Amino acid sequence: MSEADNPFLNVHQVAELLHLNEKKIYQLASEGVLPATKITGKWLFPRRLVEHWILESCHHGVLTDRLMITGSDDPLLAAMVMRLNQQQRGQAFYGHSVTGTQLGLELLSQGRADVCAIHWGRAEESGLRHPALIRGHQGYRHWVLVRLFRRSQGLIIRSEDRHLSLHPKGLTQGLAQGLSGASRRWVMRQEGAGSQRFLKEWLAGQQLRLEQLNCNAIAYSEREVASLIARNEADIGPGTLSAANEFGLGFIPVSEEAFDLVTPRNVYFRSLLRQLFDYMDSAPGLALAQSLGGYSLEECGKLLWRGDAVQHD
Repeated sequence: MSEADNPFLNVHQVAELLHLNEKKIYQLASEGVLPATKITGKWLFPRRLVEHWILESCHHGVLTDRLMITGSDDPLLAAMVMRLNQQQRGQAFYGHSVTGTQLGLELLSQGRADVCAIHWGRAEESGLRHPALIRGHQGYRHWVLVRLFRRSQGLIIRSEDRHLSLHPKGLTQGLAQGLSGASRRWVMRQEGAGSQRFLKEWLAGQQLRLEQLNCNAIAYSEREVASLIARNEADIGPGTLSAANEFGLGFIPVSEEAFDLVTPRNVYFRSLLRQLFDYMDSAPGLALAQSLGGYSLEECGKLLWRGDAVQHD
C-alpha cells in the first residue's frame, strides 16, 4: 500500500500537512483537538477526518451552507427540517437521514454527519446514559450534547385498541402479559435504535423477554412503525405519541425521554443549527409541537455536556 492509499497518517505526516512541528501535533492529539487514536503507544490520524477537520477550520468551515442530521427519528424534527429548508429558499440545506442512535453516532465519528439525534432511555437517566454512550465513539472530546426536547415514549397500538390506553390502573403486568400474547403482531426497531432499547427495558420491567413476542416486522423509523400498524401489517410496536397521532393510532404512554443532539463544537456555533433552535422557540415551532403532541420544549437549546470537559486518562 502506497502512502497516498493509507487511510492513516503518522505524526510526521500530519506535521508536514499542517506546517507545524511534531511536538505541537502530539499536544493537539493529547488535548483531543486533532482527530486521532493511540495504538500500541503510537498516535495514528485518520486521513479523511484530518482533511475534514482542516476544511471545517477554514473560515469557520466551508460547509456552513449545509447541515447534515442523522441518528434517531422524530416527527417533530422531520417536520422542522422541511420547514427550515423552505425558509432557506435554496441558500442553504438541511439534510435529514434516519439511522437510529448508535449508527448515527458512528457516522458522526466518521465525519459523515454534522449532527446526531439520540435518545437512550428515561429522561431522568439521560444525564448519565447519553454521555456514557457518546464516550464509546472516536472523537467524542470534540463534541457537545444539547437538549432538543423531551417527548412521550411508549407503545403504539391499533386505533381499535385505544381502550387499552385508558386502563384505570395504567399499564399493569397483567395487561403487559396480554400485549405479549401470540395473537399480537409486534413490529420492532432495528438494533442500535433508541426505541428498541426502550422496548427491551420495558419488557425486562414486566418480566418478559424479546423472544416471547410475536415479531412480525422490523421498522427503521418511528413513522415506519406507525405506518405498518396503520396498514394492519402489525398490531403494536415501540414509538412516540407524536408518531401515533400522525397516523390516527392509539398510544400507551410508558415514560418521558430526553431527545438530544450531539454535534462537534465548531458545528454547535453554525448559524444553521442556531436557526433550528430558534425555530423551535418561535410561535410556529411551538404550535407545530403542540399539534403533534407529547413534547416538552422548556429545555430546548440547553448545553448539557462537553467532551473537552472530561478528565483525560
